[in-house]
This record gives sequence, structure tokens and C-alpha cells, in this order.
Amino acid sequence: MNRFSIATTLFSGLLIGLCVTATAVAQPPTEDEYYKLTDLQIPEGELLEVGAVQLMSDGRLAAATRRGEIWMIDDPLADEVPAKNFHRYAHGLHEPLGLTEKNGWLYVTQRPDVSRLRDTDGDGRADEFEVVADGWGITGDYHEYAFGSKFDANGDIWVTLCLTGSFSSKALYRGWCVRVTPDGKTVPTTSGIRSPGGMGSNIAGDIFYTDNQGPWNGTCHLKQLIPGKFVGHPGGFEWYEQAEEVLGKRPQEPESNTRSLDQARKIPEFEVPVVMFPYNKMGKSASGVTCDTSGGKFGPFAGQMFVSDQSASTVMRVYLEKVQGHYQGVCFPFRKGFGSGNVATEITPDGSMFVGGTNRGWGSAGRDPGSLQRLNWTGKLPFEILEMRAAKDGFDLVFTEAVDPETAGNVDSYKMETYTYIYQSSYGSPEVDHTTPTILSATVADDGKTVHLKIDGLQEGHVHELHSDGVKNTAGNSLLHSEAYYTLNYLVQ
Repeated sequence: MNRFSIATTLFSGLLIGLCVTATAVAQPPTEDEYYKLTDLQIPEGELLEVGAVQLMSDGRLAAATRRGEIWMIDDPLADEVPAKNFHRYAHGLHEPLGLTEKNGWLYVTQRPDVSRLRDTDGDGRADEFEVVADGWGITGDYHEYAFGSKFDANGDIWVTLCLTGSFSSKALYRGWCVRVTPDGKTVPTTSGIRSPGGMGSNIAGDIFYTDNQGPWNGTCHLKQLIPGKFVGHPGGFEWYEQAEEVLGKRPQEPESNTRSLDQARKIPEFEVPVVMFPYNKMGKSASGVTCDTSGGKFGPFAGQMFVSDQSASTVMRVYLEKVQGHYQGVCFPFRKGFGSGNVATEITPDGSMFVGGTNRGWGSAGRDPGSLQRLNWTGKLPFEILEMRAAKDGFDLVFTEAVDPETAGNVDSYKMETYTYIYQSSYGSPEVDHTTPTILSATVADDGKTVHLKIDGLQEGHVHELHSDGVKNTAGNSLLHSEAYYTLNYLVQ
């Protein structure tokens, strides 16, 4: 080989190397660069279908399973959590789906009651069990789940009770939310529940739950639980006779084949969904609810809520605001790739998110029959839409990083459509009433992180689906997630 050939070969190799390097640099970021998943290693031969978790005051993690067990896991925040750290604490419970701790007791919400248990002799196993409240009915139907909240500011535990068969109410307060008070009373609180998948509070302490697609639920929802309100499914209306002393007369029957916001204008007790999760686009079975109260240890989303989906094995992010006295807000994709069907979801004070899963009864993208995992922020800041806020003439977008003014200020960087769902007694709904609003302008604020979208054609009662594919940050990077789905129930006045 002559010198020219050698030089040409070396030059060609250099170009190939540069191209490979450039291609590697140009690869889009992935979710695991920002949020790392750690498997807690479940003991061999055990199947933990985790439905609730609670970080205990002594640092252990309590995990309740659909099979009626509670396990305590030592050192759950370690880089690795081996199987030897798992110890069975209790068994023989009836599908517990709520855990919370107070004064040395672990409170458990299971199908027939709220109970509490503790270990009095220090051997690592519960030996004292007490029923706190059991003021609702149970028939033994497969679907009669009972999800329990953490303690609220008054010391109450809120319990959402799935309908019998998820269609009708064959036992007292099925299809309702009740509160269990510190003195053990069961207080009927909110009617209209269909098939809950999880409960949690926002940063202000207000209680929310997820409800799943079916009769009177066109898609899956996040709904607020407000005493005296009705949240959509009239299947449990007969129990107003028992609840009348607390809640008064039963509401007017809703009309099928309508729109939920139209019915809310006619029925004063009706509180429409806070967030509608577009079916398939954001999953098919909304479940666990948690709020980031870690003060920034979980990343840039302090104070926001996170909602799991069992079918998609994902966690979504939710930003809420109040408009005309009602919560409404937006959901964003956040993290996929969990091992099973996500149910239990909780962010702990150290900034860890624990997620427990099961796929029994429903399939899930995660193929494991059960799982328990921890999600942690890596410290790297993702380029995301931090907030999407309703404005009088459009929306304000707040980003986690400064945006490139040219792309963020170009209306062609954005696309929007709207739609809603039929409010009906039959199962679910397709997207209906589609519109295409016009984005008139995109104005970047002086802070470099806020963009005002002026929009003609906002639609009350619709999901406003926004795609911001063209927006870049000042480094030229695209958004990690460009989709946002804002449920605009009420216009800013």
C-alpha cells in the first residue's frame, strides 16, 4: 500500500470515527438517564403482588400484597435490596390495598374493614390485630376492592369502595367513598365511584382517587373526593337512605348519552373529573396516586402528583391548578418500563418512588406476575414541560430549562386538538366532538422558560392534546416528552 492509500485509509477511518461519535451524541435522551429503576429482589418462590406500601418510622418498608400478606423490607433505600431483607410480617388478610402508620400501629385497609396491627414482642411479626371500622358491606364478589388513603389532617382514613362486579351496588356503600375517623366511625362521604385504582393527596392535603373506564366513565380519570359530592356513577344511589343524615337527599339521576360537564351544570352535587387520561394514549387502567413532597429530592417536579397505570406499566405526571374554584389540570408521560402492572405508588421523604405491581386479572406491559421497584432521580435535569396553565386566551407553558426563542416562539413547533368522551351508562366511550384550535402566537417570556400560547377555539369540557415536537432548549435538545393532555373543564375568567 502506497503513502496515498495509507493516508486515504487513515482519513476515511477518522471520518467514520467522527460520524460514529456524532451519531452517538445525537441520540435522543432516554427516561432512565434521569430516573433509575431498582428492583427489590423478592425472595425465591414468593409471589408479591404489591398493592400498597408504607415507609415505616424505623426505616423499614411495609408492603401489602393482594394475597393477604404484609412484608417488611430492611434497608429499602440501599443501592441493592437483596431477598434476605424481606421478612413476612403478617398474613391472612383480605386483599389489603391501603397502608399507613401511626403511634406504633400499622393501619391496613382491606376489603371488609380498616384494621390495625403491631408487633408487641419484637420478633418481627405482628401479633396484635384490631378492627378499627367495618361500616360497609361485602358480598365476596371479585371486584369489591377497598382502597385506603394515608391519614389526612384530621386523622381520618378515606376508603374508596368498588362497585359489586364494578357495575352495580349489592352491599352497603359499594360505589362510595367513606371516611374512618380516629374514634372508629364510618362516615359516608362521596357517592358516584365505579372502580377505583388508587388514592392519594395533593400538596394541599386534598384527597383524590383514580377511577377506571366503564359505565359512566368514558375513559380513566383522576377525581377529587369532596364530602357531599357525586363523582359520576349513580349505581350506589340507593344508599343515600342510610347516608341522608350526613349528606341529605340523593342527587338527581344523571342523563345518559350526554357530556359530564353539561350534567354538572344541572346537578349541583356533580363534581366532574379533574383529569381525563386519554384511553390508550396514557394507558387503560389508572391506579396508584402519590405526590412529591420531598422538596426537590425527586427532581424538578416538587409538589406535583404522579399516577400509575396498571395496564401500561407506566407512571404519569400530573400538574393541577384551580380554576373557578375547581381543580383541573394536565397529565404528561413520565416513566415506562416497570416490571409488572403498577398499583402501589408512593414517593417517600427521601425522594424515592416505590412502585408495586400485579398483572393478575388484567394483562400488563410488564410481564412479571408481581414486582416491587424503586425509582430515583439521577440528578440530571430533564428538558420537560414543567407546568401547563390555563389562561384567558390560551395556555402558559413553563419549561424546566430555558428554551430556544426561535423554536419555542414559532407556532409551527406546536400542534393541538381537542376532544371529550360520552357520559353514558354503557361501557366506555370513543373520543368525540373533535376540534382543531388555532394557535395564533407563541410568545417567549423574559424569564426564558415560559411560553404563552394564544389560542382561538378553547373548548370547555375537552381534553386539549398538545404536541410540542419542534421546541428546543438553548442547547438544541428536544423535549424528553413533547405530549401534554390538559382537561379544560372551566375557562379562566
